[in-house]
Amino acid sequence: MSELIGEMITLMIMAFALGMDAFSVGLGMGMIPIRLKQILKIGVTIGCFHVLMPMLGMVAGRFLSKQFGEVAALLGGGLLLLLGVQMILSSFKKEEESRFTPVGLGLLLFALGVSIDSFSVGLTLGIYGAKTVLVLVCFGLGACILTWMGLLLGRKVQGWLGTYSEALGGGILLAFGIKLLLL
Repeated sequence: MSELIGEMITLMIMAFALGMDAFSVGLGMGMIPIRLKQILKIGVTIGCFHVLMPMLGMVAGRFLSKQFGEVAALLGGGLLLLLGVQMILSSFKKEEESRFTPVGLGLLLFALGVSIDSFSVGLTLGIYGAKTVLVLVCFGLGACILTWMGLLLGRKVQGWLGTYSEALGGGILLAFGIKLLLL
């Protein structure tokens, strides 16, 4: 029972880290006029993509784990390390985001863009044999809620929190990558 609780806590922290990307983008997007109905739709769509992408990653990770065993585990930890470093570095880039209201195909591409990193994490979790349903529920709900929070908070504040939230998420993934490599 304590093992399940430990895995749940770990997955919730990872879901938080992955959702911080959606949160930071939501902050910026929330500063333009978006109706609450659209905010609901954006959050649900991003949540669904944060279920689909890690599910695909977990399937691939389990396949790799069976084929390559211990080498796959090292690759999984290294992948989390790289993803964490990439998120931290991208949080410091001074890029001007194009501000648009995602609808239709734009919404799908936007959701894919902010959830692509969850494929890599899903790959790692698949290698380590994490509980699929638990991963998908944590990641989907976490991304959905953090997206809503970002969009709603973005309506109230300026973008000062966005950069720091993405760096925080990258730091968390980096720490998990180091932990996996050292075990």
